[in-house]
Amino acid sequence: MSEIAKVFTKAQIHDGKRLHHGKVLAQMQDGSRRILTAEEVPQGIVAEPMAGGVLCPGFVDLQVNGGGGVMFNDSPDVVTLRRMAEAHRSTGVAALLPTLITDTPDKTEAAIEAAVDAIAEGVPSIIGLHLEGPHLALSRKGAHDGALIRPMREADLALILRAAARLPNLMVTVAPENTSTAQIAAMAEAGVVVSLGHSDAEYETCMAAFDAGATCVTHLFNAMSQMGNRAPGLVGAALSREGVHAGLIADGIHVHPASMRNALAAKGDGIFLVSDAMATAGSDITGFTLNGREVYRAEGRLTLADGTLAGADLEMGRAVHTLTHAVGEPLEVALARAISGPVALLRDNMGLGRIERATHPLVLFDPESGAARVVD
Repeated sequence: MSEIAKVFTKAQIHDGKRLHHGKVLAQMQDGSRRILTAEEVPQGIVAEPMAGGVLCPGFVDLQVNGGGGVMFNDSPDVVTLRRMAEAHRSTGVAALLPTLITDTPDKTEAAIEAAVDAIAEGVPSIIGLHLEGPHLALSRKGAHDGALIRPMREADLALILRAAARLPNLMVTVAPENTSTAQIAAMAEAGVVVSLGHSDAEYETCMAAFDAGATCVTHLFNAMSQMGNRAPGLVGAALSREGVHAGLIADGIHVHPASMRNALAAKGDGIFLVSDAMATAGSDITGFTLNGREVYRAEGRLTLADGTLAGADLEMGRAVHTLTHAVGEPLEVALARAISGPVALLRDNMGLGRIERATHPLVLFDPESGAARVVD
């Protein structure tokens, strides 16, 4: 065993899946970490007391549109990605998928190149790319620009397949109405995480898309066909289909706590947290533009001029706090939804979600405030 360099004390420890009480976290000289009892620590080892909170692996966010005052859509390049990554790291995020909201084919190509270059340059936290659109349903476009929404064509599919071969992780949000099952199957076969969202599709259509290889649903409940008594919609399909994961924006605005509670009961660990963060994350700006339209920040909401929600003014730590305080979920489970839950979807998890891997940030989370910070 490598020798212990120091130990973190006076905090609970979450290893990514489980919460440990009355233990210490040892930082080993080889860079690894170990959860130990106090009795296992030799005398004379330097102790770093935390004075409360929970030590855990960094959060993993699979839907990040912006941060640090900038939007990925506005300037899809390495400079933007570096700024976004820094802003989210300051809130406890160890890894993220920068997300391009529906845009032009040229912007999509630029976003792919930016993600490839950022990873090649070792920009911290960037682990792939999420393309949310443009192959969505106009009827459920939300804040996406309807003029840019269109069916998936052969050239679009070819671009995605090339990107999948170059990126460690690629997520693509599509609506089954604008994407064929053959296209979904081709993407899934190439290792793409195909996620259904911004869709008005019927239950049967959604189930066919899952049969073809879709494994995820984007921001459950929002911008999708709802569950009714005779028409279960995408919500009903997501909740009933085993093996399908669903992202959840837990800000108490996008989804009512009672709806979140029901979804968590139905899906178990199939629900993971996303921030759907915009340029406001890690900044004090009061607004920004999205595809030339003003987005306003007020009272925890981001909206277009007509009141349409435009992403979320949310950090992952506060999403965990919403689950524990408003929904009533145990802290152990809520934290896992921000750490190991999203990691389960990744093609290349890079050792994320495990406290033993010191190559990724260690975070101190305050369960009472929802604040999180990197401690090493």
